[in-house]
Amino acid sequence: MKPIIGITTGDPAGIGPEVIRAALASRDLPGDFEFEVVGEMSGHKPGSPTAESARAAVDALETAAKNLHSGKWQGVVTGPVSKKGLHDVGCHFPGQTEFFAARAGIENYAMCLTGGGLTVALVTAHVPLADVAGLLDKAEIVRIGNLLEAFLKQCGCKEPRIAVAGLNPHAGEGGDIGTEEITIIAPAVKELEKSKDAVFSGPLPPDTIFQRAVAGEFDGVLCMYHDQGLIPLKLHAFDQGVNVTLGLPFVRTSPDHGTAFGIAGKGVARSDSMQAAIHRAAMMLRSRR
Repeated sequence: MKPIIGITTGDPAGIGPEVIRAALASRDLPGDFEFEVVGEMSGHKPGSPTAESARAAVDALETAAKNLHSGKWQGVVTGPVSKKGLHDVGCHFPGQTEFFAARAGIENYAMCLTGGGLTVALVTAHVPLADVAGLLDKAEIVRIGNLLEAFLKQCGCKEPRIAVAGLNPHAGEGGDIGTEEITIIAPAVKELEKSKDAVFSGPLPPDTIFQRAVAGEFDGVLCMYHDQGLIPLKLHAFDQGVNVTLGLPFVRTSPDHGTAFGIAGKGVARSDSMQAAIHRAAMMLRSRR
């Protein structure tokens, strides 16, 4: 029997069901896997999220977690959800990344996005921007840097070149525009540089680091906060971007877009990112074999 990759529909009032249908109907699917969809694909008005559609998304996530825990599925591709919708019905995880980490009992995990010529991992993810500086910690930067190194090796980089972004403009300008680079990030980079199988550089100015990565100078970028990494990734490879949860005992990927309630049901949503997420899950599972 072929291994199974599960797919959750996300919020059924969003574009999840239609991009899943389009992806599964395409001829561009890994032939060495079976696919099983869980969650409601109909019965909700596209573009009109409700408590019921949010609960359907939660139910699909719980089913996915059980299937992964039992070994029925080897990996999962998750459709987009409304975080506010989940919170309103009592699912208080910051996002699906944190949900699967909790269900797997894993604390050493991270959020990573990859697409085109860019791969980014996030030191802080679903937190208010005002809290980021206070949450930065040398040990946390080192932890997620190590996870990014392992992921890039899994993707075929024998000696990953990883750039570490500064937090402040110009990477702090020697302390004139913030001191986090000096007191927190640089010591973390020094620790990461002890790796024998990767090359870490930084902290580097965030306004140029992504152009250098896309040009081929770096294999990955370690980012200090959510939008620092996601804005350039989505600008560079929106239709091919994939969200990957690092550190899990199973494979979890998702498209890099949200529910897009504004275009749901209008026939204009593209399935490229969903297809890319399916292919990325298959590639990661093959490498784990």
